[in-house]
Order: sequence, then structure tokens, then C-alpha cells
Amino acid sequence: MSASEIERTLVRLVHEIIEKNDGAAELGIVGIRRRGVPLGRRLGEMIERIEKIQVPVGTLDITLYRDDLSTVGPKPVVQPNEIEFPITGKKIVLVDDVLYTGRTCRAALDALFSQGRPKLVQLCVLIDRGHRELPIEATFIGRKVQTTEREIIEVKLRELDNTEKVLLVERLG
Repeated sequence: MSASEIERTLVRLVHEIIEKNDGAAELGIVGIRRRGVPLGRRLGEMIERIEKIQVPVGTLDITLYRDDLSTVGPKPVVQPNEIEFPITGKKIVLVDDVLYTGRTCRAALDALFSQGRPKLVQLCVLIDRGHRELPIEATFIGRKVQTTEREIIEVKLRELDNTEKVLLVERLG
């Protein structure tokens, strides 16, 4: 995907989010740390432009909630969660760049529910590449990309990578 394709996809996703939630009054957006964070911020800004109300946007670090924590290393670096709004009773849109096995999302749900009890949680992903290991599906999907186990989806965002594109690459080895 090119930068313009990413932008068009985000615009479409914003309209789907607004439509499915009857506006943005009860919404909160939470980006999963790394690339879900800038995507969540962009969605929040776009919703604000369309709906003329500010949607709170937060950041979630799932490091301590991962089921593979023992493989991360002896001292994983945990960034603080920055959800500066009460999530209890809100419709939360959880944002990530790629949905693959579902394990990141499962960890994100655990981390999110440690912050409160949302009215509803919906998952929004830029890319759904399949190969689920857990029964998790996204509510809002930018693009479905069929991949093999040897392929990787690389999302590059200007906020983190100084470039904007989505690549499908083959894993070495």
C-alpha cells in the first residue's frame, strides 16, 4: 500500500466507525503500542474533523500481558499506559496495524480491562493477514491480505519510520 492508499483506507475506516457507533459521542480510541498508537491518533483526529467532537485517544502497552513474555527476555521494557480518560462505560475502539495470530489482541484486552470496564470493545486493524491462533476477529478491517507463514507484513508509518507504506516481504531462512 502506498501513502495515499493508507490515507484512503483510514478515511473509510473512520466513516465505518462513526456509522456503526451512531456517531462518536461515546467513543474512546486506544492504540496498541507501537504502530497502533499513531494509527489511533490519526483516526481520532479524522473523527474530530467529521463529527466536530473530540474523541479521547489513549495508548496501551501490552508487554506484561503477553503469553510469550518468557521469550521476550529477562527484563522486558514496559512503557506506561497513557489512557487519560475513564474507559468504563465507553465504546472503545482498539487499534493495531496488523492482525495475525490474535495473541496481541488477547493481551491488549487483558491490559485494557485492567483499566476499567468498557461498554463495548471493537477492534480496528489496518491489515488482517489471517492465520489466527485464537478466536479473534476485527470489527473494522482496512484490507485483508492473504499471506503464507513465510511472509511478513511490514507497516511503515511516518511518525515512527519517516516513510509511509505497507510491504509484503518474505521471511529470511
